[in-house]
Amino acid sequence: MIDPKHFRDVMSSYPTGVCVVTATADTGERWGLAVGSFTAISLDPPLVGFLPDKRSRSWEQIAGVGRFCVNVLGSEQLDECRRFASRHDDKFDGMAHGHSPGGHPLLDDALAWIDCDVADVVELGDHLLVVGAVRAMERRDGGAPLIFYRGGYHTLAGLGEETA
Repeated sequence: MIDPKHFRDVMSSYPTGVCVVTATADTGERWGLAVGSFTAISLDPPLVGFLPDKRSRSWEQIAGVGRFCVNVLGSEQLDECRRFASRHDDKFDGMAHGHSPGGHPLLDDALAWIDCDVADVVELGDHLLVVGAVRAMERRDGGAPLIFYRGGYHTLAGLGEETA
């Protein structure tokens, strides 16, 4: 049997980007959560996925909306990452932001955003695989991603330099 602490330690050797998934309910309530497990799944049709913890209260609210926006965080957005990784009830309190075409919170200075409809949710162990059907997306020029690696947040040195 694999020890969960050892599993997490070994898997931390694989760096991931950091995103904030947001949604706005018809009532106007806003929800958001930070995720480090976001990926492209398919080009045709365009599908993306992320893996929230099954116990996430924020995901439970976003699931009820049925749509969401993925905000890809830039290296200067560590404060936003920490805010959305917390268990605060209103993570948007005092925070200015825009809106995606789907009406979801769009974090200022996000490197990219992807508006999605929930296409499927699959239970896998202690997490869920959420599959999103992409409806709209865009990226901004410039900026470097926020990276999670070996238990901490980092930036990419030498971004733009190609390796052989």
